[in-house]
Amino acid sequence: MTDLKYGKLLDFVQEIGTIMYVGGILSHIVIGANLGHSDALTAHHVYQYKLISAYILILPGLGLKLLVDLISWKLYSVVPNWLKFKLAMMTFLTINAFVFLVPMMPELTELAKASIPAGEVSQTFLDLAHTEQLVGMSNVIPLLLEILLSSFKPRLFSERRVAAA
Repeated sequence: MTDLKYGKLLDFVQEIGTIMYVGGILSHIVIGANLGHSDALTAHHVYQYKLISAYILILPGLGLKLLVDLISWKLYSVVPNWLKFKLAMMTFLTINAFVFLVPMMPELTELAKASIPAGEVSQTFLDLAHTEQLVGMSNVIPLLLEILLSSFKPRLFSERRVAAA
């Protein structure tokens, strides 16, 4: 990195993005575990919350993290391996978010709303909610790796040999 000042600022923005992103995800887990899909009206309210928090916390947090990574990429004269791997993890998380999870949220909300007259959620809702859970769980390892790489910025592979010499 060319300037320590920018590094500190980027680290700060990265932390804010992580707080927003992970905090939003954790709130989804907590509200789902607490309220679940006990009835259609509750499921509708849970998924309204999840949709709104995705737009307010998760997606902007993901955006901040990506922005910092792209700026960091430009600031390094030689891009470190930790940043390359971090961007690979962020690519996976972004694809999961925009290809799978974001399109599911309004659909789940509407399926829950359509189930309200019956009083219980439909099998279609339950199947899609299960898919959402599986896709969400697939984010765990890439997210943990991304956070570790961002926090510790380890020297990886050939960088370790060069640093030891």
